Amino acid sequence: MNTLTDTTVDSTPDVIDGVAFAKLYGEPLFKLPNDLYIPPDALEVFLEAFEGPLDLLLYLIRKQNFNILDIPLAAVTLQYLEYIEQIRKRNLELAADYLLMAAMLIEIKSRMLLPAKKTDTGEEPLDPRAELVRRLLEYEQIKLAAFQLDTLPQVGRDFVRTQIYVDQAVVTRFPDVNVVDLQGAWTDLLKRAKLTARHTISREELSVREHMTAILRRLQTSKFVEFQDLFDPTRGVPVVVVNFIAMLELAKETLIEITQAEPYAPIYVRLAYSTT
Repeated sequence: MNTLTDTTVDSTPDVIDGVAFAKLYGEPLFKLPNDLYIPPDALEVFLEAFEGPLDLLLYLIRKQNFNILDIPLAAVTLQYLEYIEQIRKRNLELAADYLLMAAMLIEIKSRMLLPAKKTDTGEEPLDPRAELVRRLLEYEQIKLAAFQLDTLPQVGRDFVRTQIYVDQAVVTRFPDVNVVDLQGAWTDLLKRAKLTARHTISREELSVREHMTAILRRLQTSKFVEFQDLFDPTRGVPVVVVNFIAMLELAKETLIEITQAEPYAPIYVRLAYSTT
């Protein structure tokens, strides 16, 4: 018997050049098993994936460099129907949307073959492809915008937000007094000082050091003193200004602390705690 024509004889060699063509559970395979079954759909390859009829139509036009304002419907429709025939065999429900677009293409092509008739006003009739071109251009713009949005960094995909837990009960921290709060308090003091100002002409030598000493003595007898209580508007604007400068000097030398419990709350002044 001739073994070349006998199909019952396995002509696959046990070893092909000493190299296995596959591995199964880590073991090399030098020949195909007799009971190997490959389903018919296992080797199907989908070359392109489209998100809808407009996406497929736009792909066919751009792939062949057709002018979207002058679409050759005959060639595009033929390619469109070929693709529908492929997906109809796999998913009939999915092909329904594509069949609707194919019917629209055939209708537009039929209207183009009919003699053009002018409108009642004597104007030239619109191109039957105009509405389709408008939808394709709008879809392409939206698709491009979606692609640009997808390139932006996204939380969870491109970066992760760090979260840090801080126990606020460990250290009691007073809110910081910013420049705006001091400016507002200072403006209120100036307004009050101007209301009680007297039209007198006098020359008085004012010492910042003396006012610094007076503020420290005042704070030694009280734990907290309200900001405005350290000023005497009845003595006039010059005294208030020198007293404010003295307070800023004390704060600069870290001899006093200016605190505020919460935004828009009263501002308090106290002696600074010694670090020694």
